[in-house]
Amino acid sequence: MSNRIIDFHGCEEALKKGDIAGTLYLSKHSKRAMILKKMAEVKGLTIKNISIDEMDKLADKEHKGFVLEIKSNKERHKREKVTLESFLEDFDKEQGLVVILDSITDPHNYGAILRSCDQFSADLVIIPSRRSASETPVVSRVSAGAVNYVDVAVVTNLNRVIKQLKDKGFWIYGADMGGPSSYDINLKGRIGIVMGSEGDGIHQKIKESCDGIISIPTTGNVDSLNVSVAAGILMYEVKRQQNK
Repeated sequence: MSNRIIDFHGCEEALKKGDIAGTLYLSKHSKRAMILKKMAEVKGLTIKNISIDEMDKLADKEHKGFVLEIKSNKERHKREKVTLESFLEDFDKEQGLVVILDSITDPHNYGAILRSCDQFSADLVIIPSRRSASETPVVSRVSAGAVNYVDVAVVTNLNRVIKQLKDKGFWIYGADMGGPSSYDINLKGRIGIVMGSEGDGIHQKIKESCDGIISIPTTGNVDSLNVSVAAGILMYEVKRQQNK
């Protein structure tokens, strides 16, 4: 099954990977398109020049004159097969960060969260198999290529996942405005952060499964932060405390 990437950074990061095969489609000779062309030539990928109309059909008009279609990527394939069980079996660090996404359906938010997960070295992202955004060209573009580096496990039951993480020594905190400030919570050790959808937040049963609730101290007039922004702030705080 092929994967189409339409943003420059996503294409660039994918072409940096070890073993890939596919086609780079070009409809413009821009500076960025030529950079990608040279990288694709080094990898031995097929390069095809097509018309703008053909490119519009290939990428639903959401492109900058290039589309990278990957047919095979061994490193990427391995990431797609990450499971919670394999992660827990191999995880032996004293400190860690797992990000659990409860019904994050907006691909822009999901992509932005993956970008923060890459920047703050989250060990794993967990998403449900239903009611969740998944990897798409939009997610790849917004994540600026982070989809190539962040391990994501797809699960069927988040409550069961939380229990499995707890059994492995993780403390799980649900992000909610009504909780104690992240400044006042010890976030050292093995930590899991649950982020809920912007509309409804974390499901009640999942919230009850958490060890506690955590919030971000704010002083503005708007009642909440965008979920991707909140996720980035909480990841930063976890890493700040863990690196002390």
